[in-house]
Amino acid sequence: MPAVRDYTQLICWQKAMQLVEEVYRITNRFPREERAGLRSQMRRAAISIPSNIAEGQGRDSIPDFVRFLAISRGSLQELQTQLLLSQRQSLLQPDFTKKAIDLSHEVYRLLSALTLSLKRSEKHPRQTPSDN
Repeated sequence: MPAVRDYTQLICWQKAMQLVEEVYRITNRFPREERAGLRSQMRRAAISIPSNIAEGQGRDSIPDFVRFLAISRGSLQELQTQLLLSQRQSLLQPDFTKKAIDLSHEVYRLLSALTLSLKRSEKHPRQTPSDN
């Protein structure tokens, strides 16, 4: 497993939390009739991203962690779709969603890099002094 002992140290988790905060900020602009609809769904998808990173990091195996990172990526793509839909439906102007979309792309890159790193470490575990 990676040397990180606390998921809050993971940059992808930190950026995902920023994304959640941004989604909450921009969805406050939604009309009242969307509070139980798209707004709620976007917030749930956003919250799912760092939550699954945290849960995966807390698991005892790399394959479990990788699986939870994949779930986070799925939630991230769901959120990206919802952000685009909110623009298409004129619920939000593109300038309101730019920061969230930019953050979502950054989180996706970080999740992909962490996933690749974990898969590589699983194939080529580091030798410890006791292995010699």
